Amino acid sequence: MNAEQKLTPPAIGEIWPGQGGIYGGIRQYPEGLCHIIFAAEDVPGRHAYGGYGVNVEAVSRTDGRANTEALVGHEGKHPAAIAAVGYAADGHTDFYLPSIGELHHGWQFLPDSFAIDWHYWSSSQRSANDAYFMGFEVGWLSSSHKGLECLVRPVRRFLQ
Repeated sequence: MNAEQKLTPPAIGEIWPGQGGIYGGIRQYPEGLCHIIFAAEDVPGRHAYGGYGVNVEAVSRTDGRANTEALVGHEGKHPAAIAAVGYAADGHTDFYLPSIGELHHGWQFLPDSFAIDWHYWSSSQRSANDAYFMGFEVGWLSSSHKGLECLVRPVRRFLQ
């Protein structure tokens, strides 16, 4: 998108036609204020975080893109991150596994868009053995064994 193109987003929680999913609002990122788009659906199946026993530089609580790049670029297998990166919608292929902060943003502003009967992996690693996840029924933020299989909801972002 060039500087002359100004997009008018829908209301938060509505599908943004042509942008790959549900509009989540604006968040601050290293590159500036960005629109965040949550995929309209989960990636099919449940996926392990992966990389049990290995520390990866995927520790940001706010930048899921940076975390995902670290996970996918690491020698170990990280199925949740790989599933998120493989997601495409409306011609967009820049999806990633959200950070725990991005998932919490989804719980705050789009709670009805997520399944409440299971947990969602974030890209934020807690330790060599654990990573953070979010439960949408009551907004439960916690961490668990990287081998646990959880749901994956990809996100993408672009500068405002």
